Parts: sequence; C-alpha cells; structure tokens
Amino acid sequence: MSGRIIMLNGTSSSGKTTLARALRPKLPASFCYYASDQLADAGFRPLDPAARAAGRETFFDAFHRSIPAMAAAGLDLLVEHIVEEPSWADDLAALLAGFDVFWVGVHAPAEVITDREVARGNCVIGEAAYHLKTHGFCRYDLEVDTTHPLEDITSRIVTAWHERTRL
Repeated sequence: MSGRIIMLNGTSSSGKTTLARALRPKLPASFCYYASDQLADAGFRPLDPAARAAGRETFFDAFHRSIPAMAAAGLDLLVEHIVEEPSWADDLAALLAGFDVFWVGVHAPAEVITDREVARGNCVIGEAAYHLKTHGFCRYDLEVDTTHPLEDITSRIVTAWHERTRL
C-alpha cells in the first residue's frame, strides 16, 4: 500500500515549518514529517563547505528520490520543501506520478518573508525573495497565506485534503 503525500512548498521564511508543526497533529497519526533541512541540520551533508556546495544537486536529487521510496514503503508523508528549479518540479512530477500527492503552495508577502529572514538571524537576506520563483514551477491543490491565522490555515488544508482524498 502506498503512502499519501502532502507537499508544503514555498520560499524560506514563508512559514512552512511553523505550518507543518501546527498541521501534523491535525492529520492522521500515520503521517511522518520530512524535510531536507532535517538531514542538513543533522549533519548529513559533507562538513567541507566546498564538498557540500559541489554535492548540492546530488543531495537534492537523492532527497527527491527518497520521497517516493518512503511512500512506496507505505509511509504517509508531510513534506516541507522549496522547489528551487523547474527541473526539480519536473523530476518530482515524474517521481511522484501514481502517488496520492496533495500540493500546498505556502505564501507570504515579500516584505513579510524579508522581515522573517531578519528576525531569524540565520538567513541570507534576500534568499527568500529569490525563491519566490518556486510558485511559477508548481501546480497546487491549495494555496495558503501564512499571514492569516494558523488555525484557519491548518483547517483549510485538512478540509481540502480530506475532500480531495474522497474523490
């Protein structure tokens, strides 16, 4: 039995992690949270900055391939990601074809994401604005704005996901 996938896609500082944390308890208990940042933050990538930079594309290719592998094993996934390039969107579309995937576009106004970058203190200012292009590569089942109340956003996602999965 294949797992179900909910993909949260948006720029850095768009509110994906906060949204995922609030959304996960509202989903069936079988859902696992998965993000490339978990691997990076756990020290998965090479320590040497040059080696890390050189292997960046390979790392994300492997991350993308791991999503359908986990779903094929039967895991339900709440995935947080930034689809940075059209080729990534194409690869994910091919890799996830045949799976039950619900895409959520996670938005916030450019000035809000910049303010969030500054407040976080660990971001390259302007990176989030650069990633706004991601929304041009992806087709969403639902789009949300994280400047709205979190409770409303999570309720919208859960309702839309349940309605979609009944089709």
